[in-house]
Amino acid sequence: MTAHFLTADGPIEIPKRVLVVVAHPDDIDFGVAGTICELTKAGSYVSYCLVTSGEAGEDDMTVSADELRDMREAEQTAAAAEVGVDTLHFLRHPDGMVEANLALRRDISRIIRIEKPDVVITQSPERNYDSVYGSHPDHIETAEATLRAVYPDARNPRAFTEELLDQGFEPHTVNHVWLGQVEPTMFVDVTDSFDAKLRALRSHQSQVAKRDAEFNLEKVMREWGERLAGIAAKNGVEHFGSNGDPGTAGNLLAEAYRVLDTA
Repeated sequence: MTAHFLTADGPIEIPKRVLVVVAHPDDIDFGVAGTICELTKAGSYVSYCLVTSGEAGEDDMTVSADELRDMREAEQTAAAAEVGVDTLHFLRHPDGMVEANLALRRDISRIIRIEKPDVVITQSPERNYDSVYGSHPDHIETAEATLRAVYPDARNPRAFTEELLDQGFEPHTVNHVWLGQVEPTMFVDVTDSFDAKLRALRSHQSQVAKRDAEFNLEKVMREWGERLAGIAAKNGVEHFGSNGDPGTAGNLLAEAYRVLDTA
């Protein structure tokens, strides 16, 4: 299965254990669910860490925050099952008010020490000046806190000693981080997993039902995947096109990451 995880220098080895850390329910399924499906099919163990439960993600004020929290956690659990994941951690930090502070670093470090991943996948810590939607403050803060948890907190026995080490959570070093939505160095062929990605995304009915009615969600997601496959071809990943031509490999779909060596 290494052929689906590609760089300009060739395929990479499939990690045995992966932890995905994001801000909200549905962030995974919009961004990386195809990759997760490919990982679980290849035999990787994947777990999720949701910093918030998305309880601020509804304009209808007749729905209470507690009701929305429970609904969105259930939706994320159903979505995870579509791509082979059944271990989810909900940190329940306040939706819309995430900060990359010591409390969040500690909580993410705890999950890293529990799950002991080889790879952590997270969002971009950088602002996207071309898209306000691509720069949600919760996403940026979650990514920054995750990077700080990977290094130095999760591996440092002196970080949050009373809350972590003294409670039996032994230090763990993450070998690599895969960052989404930044200049990519690795591309994943998710063509075969696109249907599972779409099912996972549509599990978030509280968030996508209106969007699906207004525009064709499948069409939009397919266009995103084709655009990333084109970028892969231009970056010299031969699987997606020869001589930088994205048209030579057919209608392939990709998800993309910047791989950081954090060992």
